[in-house]
Amino acid sequence: MSKALTIVIVEKSGDLKSTTIKDFKEEDLFKKCGFKKGEDFVKQNDWTVRTGGKKYVISVYAKTDGRANSENKYDFPPPIDSTLFFGSCAIVAKDGNSAYTDLSVDLWNKIYEKLFGGFEDLAATAAEDENEEDELANVPKEMKTKDGYLKDGFVVSDEDEEYSGSDIDEVAIEDVEDDDDEDDDETEQFEDVDELMEESYDYDSDADK
Repeated sequence: MSKALTIVIVEKSGDLKSTTIKDFKEEDLFKKCGFKKGEDFVKQNDWTVRTGGKKYVISVYAKTDGRANSENKYDFPPPIDSTLFFGSCAIVAKDGNSAYTDLSVDLWNKIYEKLFGGFEDLAATAAEDENEEDELANVPKEMKTKDGYLKDGFVVSDEDEEYSGSDIDEVAIEDVEDDDDEDDDETEQFEDVDELMEESYDYDSDADK
């Protein structure tokens, strides 16, 4: 007589849920996934994995043929990570003695992570980054800008720029002085013309006498 068994259903959306089957029969799994017929609903892969000190054999049952827009969105571990399934899928577990055993969503998630080789611990990675030695710590001060960056073709210090603020002011002052000199030259030209006109006027006055 078959016993009750808890399995994991992978819905078409990719969501996971646990369901308990009172009278488990492998040939009836398609019904728990919402299919009317069991055609093509077969075992797709087995994984043998050890976690928590126990050995498990995990099996996935699914269909590889179905209607458009009914594709299952869940990402399974290799070697079926590129296989396209349709509708819901069932995940069933056996123990080291090949006897069916309960599989919860939490246990499957642990096995899932192990099958993927473990996921990167972001917190641990951040801590490593904080403890990482500063590559510029041993670079001489004269090789760095005042902001602490390494001098290169893209980053330069203010002292390395072609013109500083004082240089620009001096250039502007020189331009103004040049303009003043031009104004003085024009003024002198006007004064020369006035003197010529006065001399001409005096000459005319003497002629009238």
